[in-house]
Amino acid sequence: MEKINRIKAVLAETGKTGKWLADQVDRDPATVSKWCTNAIQPDLQMLAKIANLLEVNIRELLVDSKK
Repeated sequence: MEKINRIKAVLAETGKTGKWLADQVDRDPATVSKWCTNAIQPDLQMLAKIANLLEVNIRELLVDSKK
């Protein structure tokens, strides 16, 4: 499975948990877990909301495709 997002890494870097994120965005923790494992992807609006909550640039949540 190709890694597209870095949500799990950014959560760890900011000291937050998937449960915390699920509560903040009003989603099931299982959905957030799937985002963290790249099984499914959040839409762009949700990605922007996550970036805002984690106080990071949205680009930090994405894997660099040029590597």
